[in-house]
Amino acid sequence: MVFSQEEIIKVSESVERFYDDLAADYHHVYADWESGIERQASVLDQLIQCESKASASIVLDCSCGIGTQAIGLAQRGYEVFASDLSPKAVARAEAEAAKRGLNVRFAVADVRELECAFDRQFDVVISCDNSLPHLLTDEDLTLALRNIRHVLTDKGLFVASIRDYDRLLAEKPSFIAMNPGGTHEEEAIVFQIWDWSKESDTYLLRLFIMSRAASEWRVKEIRTRYRAIRRNELTAALESAGFARVAWHEPEQSGYFQPIVTAHA
Repeated sequence: MVFSQEEIIKVSESVERFYDDLAADYHHVYADWESGIERQASVLDQLIQCESKASASIVLDCSCGIGTQAIGLAQRGYEVFASDLSPKAVARAEAEAAKRGLNVRFAVADVRELECAFDRQFDVVISCDNSLPHLLTDEDLTLALRNIRHVLTDKGLFVASIRDYDRLLAEKPSFIAMNPGGTHEEEAIVFQIWDWSKESDTYLLRLFIMSRAASEWRVKEIRTRYRAIRRNELTAALESAGFARVAWHEPEQSGYFQPIVTAHA
């Protein structure tokens, strides 16, 4: 199967643009998005109940994307607020929540500016699906974590998931297959190509989504850059931002698809 340049849609490395262009197709990243919503909510719910005070019920998802975690937690009875840098991702998340009859309050906001976006505090703030590594400098990471700390209640809980970059930096993979084959309802093939920088622990992620409508295949390529943050680096940044009791939870223990870090305000 060969595609011309005109058939492959490319966009810039901008994080906001990346998620704007991914929003309509984000569910293709999952073999079964609905099952993913339920499975992730189950793990996060157990972790929240274990790590936070029993009365924790108000959650902010500060990098909500199309609503995968926010929707699942709302379905489990949490009062959920959700924000994201991408207006199109937020618009889709709002539509998905409304379709399910859920009252989730959404906002378009940069994680580095949560202090300005919200005039209240939350029992729990989450940031899942490898969102923090979009922050390419120590200064931006620290600013984001301080904003997260600011919107948490005293003794509030922060939960984040990121890729296992300690392992990935040793391996430096160049190809990641995500969802080969799609579902019975929608044919899709999703894969990533990682171009590692020679100057820093960053890589350009090129995400390809091949989706089939009728007899025609469409190919979309979108790009963004990530920083491969080691665990000791993120732990130090959390502690520098005022968090305590930082702990890492392995996928084998938690049942989540990525390592999870928890930290207490």
